[in-house]
Amino acid sequence: MPEGTGGTPPQTSPRTLAEALRTQGDDSLAALLRARPDLINPVPNDLSQLATRAGTRASVVRALERLDRFTLQVAEALAVAPEPAPYDTLRALLTGDEGDERIEAALPLAVRTLRDQALIWGGDDRLRLVRTAREILAPSPTHPSPTGLGPTVAEATAGMSPGRIQEILTAASLPSTHDPVSAVASLTDLFTDRTRMAALLDTAPMEALSVLDRLVWGPPYGEVTSSPTPPVRWLRDRGLLLPATTRTVVLPREAALHLRAGRAHRTPEPVAPAVAPRASDAAAGSRPQIVDSTAAGQAYTTLATIEELAKDWNEGGPNVLRAGGLSVRDLKRTATALDVSESVAAFWVELAFAAGLLAADGESDERYAPTPAYDDWQELPSPERWARLATAWLTATRTSGLVGGQDSKGRTLAALGPDLDRGAAPEVRRRVLDLLATLPEGTPPDPESLLARLRWERPLRGTSAAGLPNDLRSRLAAWTLNEAEMLGFTGRGALSSHARALLAPAPGSPGTTGANAPAAPGVSDTPGTTGGTAALAAAGIRAARALAPLLPEPLDHVLLQADLTAVAPGPLLRPLAELLSITADIESKGGATVYRFTPGSVRRALDAGQSASDLHDFLRAHSRTPVPQPLAYLIDDVARKHGHLRVGVASAYVRCDDEAVLDEIVADKRSQGMRLRRLAPTVLAAQAEPALLLDGLRAMGFAPAAESAEGDVLITRAHAHRTPPRSAPVPITDGPPVPGPTLLGAAVRAIRAGDLAATVVRKPVPEPSKPPAMSGAGTPAAAPSGTGDLPRTTPAETLATVQAAAMTGSAVWIGYVNADGAASQRVIAPVRVEGGYVTAYDHTADEIRTYPLHRVTGVAELADDPA
Repeated sequence: MPEGTGGTPPQTSPRTLAEALRTQGDDSLAALLRARPDLINPVPNDLSQLATRAGTRASVVRALERLDRFTLQVAEALAVAPEPAPYDTLRALLTGDEGDERIEAALPLAVRTLRDQALIWGGDDRLRLVRTAREILAPSPTHPSPTGLGPTVAEATAGMSPGRIQEILTAASLPSTHDPVSAVASLTDLFTDRTRMAALLDTAPMEALSVLDRLVWGPPYGEVTSSPTPPVRWLRDRGLLLPATTRTVVLPREAALHLRAGRAHRTPEPVAPAVAPRASDAAAGSRPQIVDSTAAGQAYTTLATIEELAKDWNEGGPNVLRAGGLSVRDLKRTATALDVSESVAAFWVELAFAAGLLAADGESDERYAPTPAYDDWQELPSPERWARLATAWLTATRTSGLVGGQDSKGRTLAALGPDLDRGAAPEVRRRVLDLLATLPEGTPPDPESLLARLRWERPLRGTSAAGLPNDLRSRLAAWTLNEAEMLGFTGRGALSSHARALLAPAPGSPGTTGANAPAAPGVSDTPGTTGGTAALAAAGIRAARALAPLLPEPLDHVLLQADLTAVAPGPLLRPLAELLSITADIESKGGATVYRFTPGSVRRALDAGQSASDLHDFLRAHSRTPVPQPLAYLIDDVARKHGHLRVGVASAYVRCDDEAVLDEIVADKRSQGMRLRRLAPTVLAAQAEPALLLDGLRAMGFAPAAESAEGDVLITRAHAHRTPPRSAPVPITDGPPVPGPTLLGAAVRAIRAGDLAATVVRKPVPEPSKPPAMSGAGTPAAAPSGTGDLPRTTPAETLATVQAAAMTGSAVWIGYVNADGAASQRVIAPVRVEGGYVTAYDHTADEIRTYPLHRVTGVAELADDPA
């Protein structure tokens, strides 16, 4: 046996995959179920059923998609090798005649990976690829092999006449044979003999060698006419080109391997490509402080943008489309409000939705609005708020990069729509960030080398249907780099320290390395589970602690200027920021936010219940500079006019103690649309709604105030609209979730126990009309319970056998039909038999159970007690 392959000794080579699984320990079975979680749903009854399920096409395709490029190349080489293939033959197909130390070093791990995932089985002297995997990877006319090889000589000559085969032997200077089988074997031996094959090719015309050069690395098929050229005729006569159809010929696999110097692949890739630093930064040195400060600035921008989005939707956001999601018009309006592009606006909306901060309100006129969880989120410290958004993004399957594209039916994909989930998104995000973490601190990656590494790790998912690299996985990686920069995971392209804290393994947990390692240490693949949620929360706490020193402390002051502006030199305390946003309009954002006071903004503060003295006190208390005289005059002037006019409900009315003001309103042509009528010297009635009347008078330059039926001034504040309590959307995983240790242990025990019941040797149950079969020693012959037939005995015989087993403490084999009519076979050790029930230790379920005797179809004694 080759040293270091981790294989099975030749003398113990199993005959089937089920037998191979029976030779493995519990740890190996658990590793198989962890690597291929679809095999555990539902838990197989026994190892034979597990082997059958592992060979189904859907399961094999899913397993092949998760192999790295070299491990897949090993499987492809086995698919074109003779079956069974010794380890040395497999190594020769990968290294070729010249050999390759890198391939020889990586091959044992690849073989062990394929064996651990039940894609190959058998000892190293008889390696066998699972039949379904061979069908998928082996070459065929309709499905070319990735190796570029064609069919074997035996496969290509399957429908050829014996006379034609003899003609090929004669042209190749081989002796004639008596039957086609030996003739094919003789031609195969020629093509696999390096010396004789080289001598044959030495006699070939140069044009014939040129034809072989075009076919040698694939595709191996070529078209020919009814009158082929002399070089093609020379190759066809000697079997170097064999007919595939009436108009095509194929290069036999054995001949192609000789021309390739024995290699199945043109470019084997045993080593994963390294993620290289970005060329412009390769020699710039590490800049972790600059990276952290830049990333922290982006993290602060993230919090401000989510708050601004929620404020924009505070009174009820855009309507929900009938098919779900935001309309294009509403997305454009949101992008304008956030001062970003539509694609970036879609990302922020989807992020808030994934974190459970935004949702649909579920009313008849359904709209999007902040959830109650948003109010709780606002009360958290800034680092913890960012950590919650970061963990939501890591595990979300919703993909904002798809917004604006089209689905399979040509429909436009809308933000917050139902068709944006992609199960591969969390895995790709975590893997991209993990690869960034392998670089030195402060070093950004070269995007092309990063994509090359991802394609090496998942080659079957790294190509589109047309064989191009621009697939969803590559696009997800590109979107991840952009989104990580916007969120503050990275700064100037390099991973920040707080992002490294989020991705780092929890203290006491083992690290992970290698191409097939979990995508994100410390971040569970199954966030919906209790353990995964706890690990994610702990990772978020670590990230928040690392981010806290990098975020600026909120300020309690602004700088007032004579041009009616206020400058906030940093983030403000929430009460200060909220009142300032009512009193002034935001003019510009950045490292410092500039607010501008206008008559309209001051009137907005007065409408919200503030008085002129309140505004003066507020500005004096929170300004590091004296209140400029123009600002004080503006506040007093607007307050003097505010409320001079009163608007109430008639449909609406206007009253004012100054008759001259009402005269001015009535005489103004702009008031004609309000259809005003004088009821008294100080009262006007209008045929317009109060809100329209207020807006109209304000447009005319007045400062009216709304009043209640009692004559009190109405304070107008924004009504915060909230949805009912909503949970964050559940990520849609790509395939079954990875089972936890508890489920794996229980599944392995159940499979072992079920296999014991299916394979235990039992004594045959004689039929009433036939005597029992006797062995040579005169005793009933034992038989394995692998036929699937349930034992059949009379109720009296069943009762007597079970009672005897309870007295002797032995185990028996029973057939049992449950209340749903499902039949099964079990191995039990009866403990007590009474009242029509048998209480026994069930080896199949690995627990004590009670069975009604009337549901037991029959019972048989075991030849060897499994206990």
